[in-house]
Amino acid sequence: MNQAKLSNMKKNVAPFEQIDTKSSIRQLINTIVPLVLLWYAAYLSLSVSYWLTIPIAIITSGFVVRTFIIFHDCCHQSFFKNRLANEILGTITGVVALCPYQQWKNTHSIHHATSSNLDKRGTGDMWVLTVEEYAEASVWLRLAYRIYRNPFVLFGAGPIFIFLFSYRFNRKGAKRKEKIGTYITNISLVVLYSSLIWAIGWQAFVLVQAPIFLVSGMMGIWLFYVQHQFEDSYFEHDEEWSYVNAAVEGSSYYKLPKVLQWITGNIGFHHVHHLSPKVPNYNLEKAHNATPPLQKATTITISTSLKSLNFRLWDEKTKTFVTFRDIKHLLKKPSVASEKIKMARPTTESK
Repeated sequence: MNQAKLSNMKKNVAPFEQIDTKSSIRQLINTIVPLVLLWYAAYLSLSVSYWLTIPIAIITSGFVVRTFIIFHDCCHQSFFKNRLANEILGTITGVVALCPYQQWKNTHSIHHATSSNLDKRGTGDMWVLTVEEYAEASVWLRLAYRIYRNPFVLFGAGPIFIFLFSYRFNRKGAKRKEKIGTYITNISLVVLYSSLIWAIGWQAFVLVQAPIFLVSGMMGIWLFYVQHQFEDSYFEHDEEWSYVNAAVEGSSYYKLPKVLQWITGNIGFHHVHHLSPKVPNYNLEKAHNATPPLQKATTITISTSLKSLNFRLWDEKTKTFVTFRDIKHLLKKPSVASEKIKMARPTTESK
C-alpha cells in the first residue's frame, strides 16, 4: 500500500469519530446491568451447585471485558463528548476492571504513540526482543524472557500480577493527578470488596469473583497480545517508523463470531482503533466497512490466532515473528549481556 493511500485513510475514518451519546448510554446500560445481574445470579447458584456457578461466572467475565472497553473509550475521550464525564465514568468502570484510570490512560497513550517502534518499547506493551537482541543476551535474560513468553505465565500468572498487584502502585515519576487516581481506585476497591464480603461472606465472594477475575483477565491479555503479535506484523526503528503503518500493518483485524465481537466491544477492529483512537467502539466496524484499504489489514480468526502462541522473537531481516526453535542455530555462548538490549519491561493493559 503506497504512502498516499495510508495517509488518506486517517482522513476517511475521521467522520466516524463522531460520538453518539444515545449509543453510549445504551451501551452502558446493556453492559453494566447484565454484569450486576449475572454476578448476583452466580452468587445465588452457589446454593445449587458450583458447576452451575462456573458457566455463569464465565459469561459474567465477558461483561467485565465489555466494561473494560467502555473504560478504554473513556481513556481516549471517545465515549462521551464531555471530558469530565469520561473521567468520572472511566474511574468507575476502572474499579470494575481493576485499572486506575489516570495511570492506565497515560501508559496507554504512550502505547499508541510508540506501538511497533523498536526504539521506544517498554511502556504499555508486551515485552518483545528481536532475534539479534536475544542472541546477544545473557543466559539469565534469555531465561527471564522465555519464562515471560510462556503462555502459562503470560495468561495464567499475568492477570494476577498485572491487575491485582502492578496496578495497585503508582509508576515512578507519576504526577500528582495520576497518583491520586490510583489511590481513589484502590480505596474504592477496598470499599466495594469489603461490602460484598460483609454481605455474602468471604467464601462466597471468592468462589464467585475468582473465576470472573481470572477468565476476564486472561481474555483481556489475550486480546491485547494477539492483536499485535501475529506473524507478519510491523516493527521498525524510529527513523523508519510510521504511525499510520504501525496502526494498519502492526495491528490486526481479529475477526470474531458476532457474539464475541459484541462482548469485546468491536476491539477486534484493532487496526481501525490504532489508526484513529477517537472512534467510539460502536463505530469501529462501520469505519472498517466504509474504508476499503482498511479491509486489507491482516485478518486473523480464533483458529489462526492460536498460532501466535508460538511467536517469540521479532526477526528484523525477514520482518516476521519467529519461534525459539527457528533461531537455535544463531545462538552463541553468552558472555556479558549486551548493553544495547532494551530490557523494556511491559506495563500491559489487557484487553
